[in-house]
Amino acid sequence: MLHRTQTHGLVILMSLICGYFCSGWFQNNAKSKSTQKEPVYGHTEDELDQSCLCHLTGVLDDCFCDIESIDVFNNFKIYPHIRKLTERDFFRYYKVNLKRPCPFWPDDSHCSIKDCHVEPCPESKVPVGIKSGNYNKYSHAANTVSEMRECEQAHELGAINSTLSNQSKEAFADWAHHDDAQDHFCGLDDEMSPESEYVDLLLNPERYTGYKGPSAWRVWNSIYEENCFKPRSVYRPLNPLAPVRGEGFYNWLEGLCLEKRVFYRLISGLHSSINIHLCAKYLLDEGWGKPVWGPNVHEFRQRFDPAETKGEGTRRLKNLYFLYLIELRALSKVAPYFERSFINLYTGNTEEDTSTKQLLLEILNETKAFPMHFDESSMFAGHKIESKTLKEEFRLHFKNISRIMDCVGCSKCRLWGKLQTQGLGTALRILFSEKEIKKLPENSPSKGFQLTRQEIVALLNGFSRLSTSIKELHNFRTLLKDHR
Repeated sequence: MLHRTQTHGLVILMSLICGYFCSGWFQNNAKSKSTQKEPVYGHTEDELDQSCLCHLTGVLDDCFCDIESIDVFNNFKIYPHIRKLTERDFFRYYKVNLKRPCPFWPDDSHCSIKDCHVEPCPESKVPVGIKSGNYNKYSHAANTVSEMRECEQAHELGAINSTLSNQSKEAFADWAHHDDAQDHFCGLDDEMSPESEYVDLLLNPERYTGYKGPSAWRVWNSIYEENCFKPRSVYRPLNPLAPVRGEGFYNWLEGLCLEKRVFYRLISGLHSSINIHLCAKYLLDEGWGKPVWGPNVHEFRQRFDPAETKGEGTRRLKNLYFLYLIELRALSKVAPYFERSFINLYTGNTEEDTSTKQLLLEILNETKAFPMHFDESSMFAGHKIESKTLKEEFRLHFKNISRIMDCVGCSKCRLWGKLQTQGLGTALRILFSEKEIKKLPENSPSKGFQLTRQEIVALLNGFSRLSTSIKELHNFRTLLKDHR
């Protein structure tokens, strides 16, 4: 963890190390068969102007790593593989309840275009190994006849849920949450609820839906104002696109402790990532029944251009990189969980399951090789009682944010908000479960640390969204250069 009291010489040393590894990544890419061009980072006189991204450079706050190293690592090492992984059957089907009422306020909002709607996946389309309901069984033994019968029985029993009384449904929902242990950072979505449905993420991509205005602002303001350890004297503008007044919204961060700064940067990074997705997949033309989606440069500049945000846009983007580092670190730490031979990402298709796990392990090996990981050991490292209290407060604040996702008025926005929040919550749980992960038995499941299929799908898809955001930043950089 890089503190302000450390010497400037150390920063220079780390920059040289970063440069060394960047050089290695570029050389490796040149030897590959990829036709991708090397990214342009805007170091020339012409590019260092008023563009949104010219100041997005250098070492991030609270860690050693620099933005340029993450760009190269992600765009050439991670993005191509994580994109393929999330297209596999195990990761494309996500079970979610989009009908849960908002626990904080009534919400009668609706989207302005039909693309807000989420189309559930018919049970017949979901691979038998996924809809079996055995989220903690990943062994090859699950491919036996007895396991297949168990899957069929579970499916038949699941169909009975629709005839249960409301009281029984509530009992099932309570039972589904019984495993929401102290180390969880977000509520486990009620997979056993009769209202939970499978969604094919590939058929319901995250993109602009027309959901905006007071309803959307209320969700984010509730997150920022009530859950981000922010002083009551500091107010976030109700409309995040409104001109920033005074000295800017982020200046108060420096007075917070590390843990509270980290929390805020995670939420801000998630918000920035979601905004980038909407800007990159914007509805450009509804056409004649054939809508055209693509990057909207004007929308991007409105949200991130330093000139239009008084410099806050750059901070927002840096928080995205910080969030990326956090989830990258979590993936590197959870690798031993998946490296065990009996763990199989089970869908019922043996050949695909094998190749899916192999691709996942390749990605995890890349994350372990990254040389400038965030050091989470400096968090919650003070006085034992105070640290425990702060960690619990940290966990409950994040858990509350996961509940606010049920207040999002757009179904597709709610889907991706819930998934990415659960992915980040899973990453945080992994970061602070180091002892349990180290004690994992090689040839049998562990009661000390276990991941449900739902958590695995959210973790990898959530990280894929961050990877895509960083890739899209490079694309916007190119577009902005072309506009000039």
